[in-house]
Amino acid sequence: MSRSIEHNPGKQRFEWTEDGILSVLDYELQNGVMTIMHTGVPEALGGRGIAADLTRCALATARENGWAVRPLCSYAAAYMRRHPEYAGLLA
Repeated sequence: MSRSIEHNPGKQRFEWTEDGILSVLDYELQNGVMTIMHTGVPEALGGRGIAADLTRCALATARENGWAVRPLCSYAAAYMRRHPEYAGLLA
């Protein structure tokens, strides 16, 4: 991971601020399942790999905590399909 993504468990999201602009990955955690709801990277920051870093950090956190992952967010679902090393996390 090229960035130090912040995990904000109180808001159930992962955060990264670049050039004063916030990018987030929102999730819900219930019964040991992390449901990734949304990955939001503003257009001004697009193409920098921020969404990938947010997703990678969320998946690493899920793995460390023994959580399964349900990717409702289309970006997270596509990321998991492209990276089969995360297939074992799928709920």
